[in-house]
Formats: sequence, structure tokens, C-alpha cells
Amino acid sequence: MSYELSSEHEEFRRVVRDFARAEVVPYAARWDREHHFPVEVVASMGELGLFGLTAPEEYGGAGGDFTSLCVAIEELGRVDQSVGITLEAAVGLGINPILTYGTTAQKERWLPDLVAGRALAGFGLTEPGAGSDASATRTRAELVDEEWVIDGAKQFITNSGSSITSVVTVTARTGTRPDGRPEISAIMVPAGTPGFVAETPYDKLGWHASDTHPLSFVDVHVPADHLLGERGRGYAQFLATLDDGRVAIAALAVGCVQACLDMCVEYAGVRQTFGGPIGRKQGVAFQIADLEVMARAGRLLTYQAAALKDSQRSGRGATTAEFKQAAAVAKLYTSEAAVSATRIATQVFGGYGFMEEYPVARFYRDAKILEIGEGTSEVQRMLIARGLGLPVE
Repeated sequence: MSYELSSEHEEFRRVVRDFARAEVVPYAARWDREHHFPVEVVASMGELGLFGLTAPEEYGGAGGDFTSLCVAIEELGRVDQSVGITLEAAVGLGINPILTYGTTAQKERWLPDLVAGRALAGFGLTEPGAGSDASATRTRAELVDEEWVIDGAKQFITNSGSSITSVVTVTARTGTRPDGRPEISAIMVPAGTPGFVAETPYDKLGWHASDTHPLSFVDVHVPADHLLGERGRGYAQFLATLDDGRVAIAALAVGCVQACLDMCVEYAGVRQTFGGPIGRKQGVAFQIADLEVMARAGRLLTYQAAALKDSQRSGRGATTAEFKQAAAVAKLYTSEAAVSATRIATQVFGGYGFMEEYPVARFYRDAKILEIGEGTSEVQRMLIARGLGLPVE
């Protein structure tokens, strides 16, 4: 299968790159320093159509492909990982579950504002005792008089407590299956519902300009028609959503690697030591060469996986197993490459790399979470091994 980017994709890349340079680069350091979530940029991204790239035109979207979304995430992540993850989570975790599993009424209610960037949606899966083991969900929802009554807690939820968050979809135990395992369903909880609280935002190591909160649900009542998809299929729905999200995170990681490469090439050409630029030294040049290899390899893996996703959407052929394997491979390689790339970049910059006045420090802090979110590196290795037919637990 060909996964070379088309001329249209490359032209779109230039559009997003110009936007990022004009609307994000001048402010990214301040947003990071002040832990400011830039709602104003979200609105501008909406005007550019970034939230509606994969949504149908009937809901205000462009009806485009998944590859275009990855291009946009990569280019935003190349200048600021916080803005990149805001787009990734808003579309991959907020819009896509509604688009894929929602009823016509749910889509008509929520998608227009989400697609336009006037609102954001969250994806509530992780809990204090249920991270990689998502089936250990403790949040409960009971159907009483045509209402779901929800009690529980979620943590590390992106886009869940901003001033424009409109809804959070959460997984909850809604009963017990015949085999004794918990029945897990997905339920949409509008922001402002009594008993639903987005707690104080986290003081994070990185991604300072993204919106991340713990959530609590105490006797939260929502109508029965807020069930998203089929009852008892919530866990499966969210696992499928995470497969898409892994490719999008890979695109974000590629942006991080490319940023490190760009910064190091520029710095190594101007930083003078021992009578010449440090780029003349093999010890530096070889490390930067490694960054080029990481960027190229990561980009190929990411867009191969995106192409497989697009082939599924068009009905041209990739199997679910093929896509899942490609998504796990791309996510594993690129996230670990991003962490290595920021370490290399910090080393190339020397003492200056340790100073917050240079973007290198911000990328260094932002990179680590890429190995954790949307499934840890350990989870990706488990999935890849299973895909190879190994009986790994």
C-alpha cells in the first residue's frame, strides 16, 4: 500500500505550518510558563477547520481523511506539544467517539460546536485504580427512571475542565455480564451537570498549556439517551478509539523529533567552540544525524498507519488486526524516539539546553508523557507481541 503524502497533504502541511508559526510560536513559552490554556488559539484552529478535518460536511466538517489530521497534529506539535495534544484529544478522543458511535440526535446536538472549535469534549477512561487495566473501572452508572445515575472518579482527562468544555464521555459499570465480568458502557455527561466536577487542574511536568483535570461524579443524573453506542460495549468502543489515538500521538511525537532536529541543526551552525561551529565536530554531527533517522523512520511508520486507517474508512482493505499492529508499532517507536531526541537536543545545547529560555527545555519536559498516554510503551509491546501470535498475557 502506498502511503506517500499527496501534493494536497503537503500543501495543507504548509498552511498549518504558517498558522503555527504566526499564532503559536510567539506565545508558546509564555503559555507554558503561566500554565495558560489558550482558548483563543482553539477558536482560531476552529476557524481554520482543524477540528473538523475528519467530520462530515453535514456537521460543518471537511469530510477529509485521517492522514490530514495527523499532518495537522505533527505541525502543531513541532512548535508546541500542548497545542498539538489539544487538537489530538479534541478530535481523536472527543469528536470521534460521538461521530463513530453516536445517534443522529447526539451528533446533531454536539458535533457542530465541537467541529467549529467553539467547544471541546473529553474522554473519561482512566481512573485512580484503572490505568492500563481499563477493565478495572470502578465508576458506576445505574439506570433509574429513565436516567443514568453516575458515581465515581476519573483522572488525567484532557480538555475536560476548560471554559469551553461541553461534554465528557465516560466509561462506567452498568451491570454484570453473564460470564461474571463487569458490563461497561459509555455515557455522555454534559459540563455543568450537578454532581459532575472538574477538580483543580494538575500541576504537570509538561504540557503546561493543555487542559487536564481529575473528575468526580457524585449522584450525577443524565437522561437515558446519553448512552453512547450499545450498552455493554463501552470498553470495546474506547479500545477502538485508542487505536486511532495511538497514531495521532505518533504524529505528535514526530513533531517533537522534528523540532529537536530543527533546533539542533540551527544551533550547531552558529554555536562556536574551539574556533568553529560545533556542527563540525563528529560527536555533535553524528547525534544530529541520528535525529534525522528518527524523524524519517517515525514519519514513515506514522503515515503508514494513517494510510491503513484511511483504507479502512474507504473500504479498500486493511484489516483491523493490520491497523492495530501498525498503530502500536508507530506509537511505540515514535514516543520513545521523541524522548531520546529531546535528550540528544539538550546535550547538543549543553548548559543552554537546561535553561527555560530555550524551547529545548520545554520539549524535554513535554516528551515523557508520549510514552505513557494512549497506552504505555509496555502496553504497545504487549499488543505487538500478541499481533505476532505470541501467547503473552
